[in-house]
Amino acid sequence: MFRRPVLQVFHQFVRHESEVASSLVLERSMNRVQLLGRVGQDPVMRQVEGKNPVTIFSLATNEMWRSGDNEAYQMGDISQKTTWHRISVFRPGLRDVAYQYVKKGARIFVEGKVDYGEYMDKNNVRRQATTIIADNIIFLSDQTKEKA
Repeated sequence: MFRRPVLQVFHQFVRHESEVASSLVLERSMNRVQLLGRVGQDPVMRQVEGKNPVTIFSLATNEMWRSGDNEAYQMGDISQKTTWHRISVFRPGLRDVAYQYVKKGARIFVEGKVDYGEYMDKNNVRRQATTIIADNIIFLSDQTKEKA
């Protein structure tokens, strides 16, 4: 006899409490990126007044696909698109290792997050920039073997 009204009150209370709690608690989210590619330029280290230094380099990733009518038979032209990514390394230990050991042409794996920002160019024009902030770098190619 009391069961149904008690359950209704309980559900209303739980629903109200969860709505209040969700407005106070930050929601979990994720911003992760993984890139595997080749370094396009030797890294540079920059430091803006009053801020920590940063190591910056570019990384190229390639996407390949076949086009044409007979894709099932692997006929047709092969197309390729290269995408360039700006990699920024702020973590002190990783920043120094990247500056010292990342070299143009090296094959590396980068884990990090995407960051969108703005800056003013030489002509005082506001520009947008997309940067990958690296948390981890794995070296996949041995520079000494590539030179031989």
